[in-house]
Amino acid sequence: MDNKKYLEQLECTGIVPVIKLENTADAVNLAKALYDGGIHCAEVTFRAEGADKVIADMVKAYPDMLVGAGTVLTTDQCDRAIAAGAKFCVAPGLNPKVVQHCLDKGVPFTPGVANGSQIEQAMELGLDFVKFFPAEQAGGLPYIKAISAPYSSMKFMPTGGVNENNLNTYLGFKKIVCCGGSWIVPDKLVKAGKWDEITALCRSAVNKMLDFSVAHIGINCDNEGEAMDVSSKFETMFGWEQKPGNSSVFAGSFIECMKSPFKGAKGHIAVATNSVRRAVYQLKHKGIEADMSTAKYDVDGRMTVVYLKDEFGGFAIHLVERK
Repeated sequence: MDNKKYLEQLECTGIVPVIKLENTADAVNLAKALYDGGIHCAEVTFRAEGADKVIADMVKAYPDMLVGAGTVLTTDQCDRAIAAGAKFCVAPGLNPKVVQHCLDKGVPFTPGVANGSQIEQAMELGLDFVKFFPAEQAGGLPYIKAISAPYSSMKFMPTGGVNENNLNTYLGFKKIVCCGGSWIVPDKLVKAGKWDEITALCRSAVNKMLDFSVAHIGINCDNEGEAMDVSSKFETMFGWEQKPGNSSVFAGSFIECMKSPFKGAKGHIAVATNSVRRAVYQLKHKGIEADMSTAKYDVDGRMTVVYLKDEFGGFAIHLVERK
């Protein structure tokens, strides 16, 4: 897997579960629990025996899942991980010999760093993506923002102390691609084989990460006069100020009256999310496609708006990135 595709899939997933699986027979059950919950990625650590078997079983069962190896400390572990089908390798620290060995085999390696010197070592090896570990204990997001300032091209995967409650705080910083953590695969649930509960934890984390909410509702009107009349009635009823624009008239912030029929038989619903790109990825896995011809991007190339292909109840749906 090339580095660009690796980073793209990590960014879309957003969450990288760190897995220590002692019973290798549970590999496929755990992979299914993650996959069904919307987490299509796993970092299987070599802190447990048989990590390479777990990787091989997961990759075989879910070939489109981004399965990698964690706590890769030696070239031998690197070779075993790659032979098992690992699509990436991760370590808690930075060992140049191991990193280079993995890169020479064409597999992305994400070493752990905690200071500027280690970031510069990673850059010397040609890397532009590193694991920041242990994230919370080393100073959290404020420290990452401070230490990353001189390194404009470097991106990060914070791991250590990241959980559902602080996940979006980290992901809100544009230099952070994704976050690693074990909170969605608690050891007690894994050992008890409670796969449904793990799936529920994954879904909860994905929903919280995306944080969908209605941004506004667009009503299709036949002409400008009707749009002015409808928006005026909302202002009279609820005190929502009428705000004429080029193609529509808003009543407050949540009702948009179109001056001529637009997308959707009845109108459109704008749904805000923390990441349009991640939302598109997650919805696609639910069988809901985005119309990429409608996508809009900001100056940094980040997708900010896109319509879904289908209408729902006569309404078109478009995703909009929350500012």
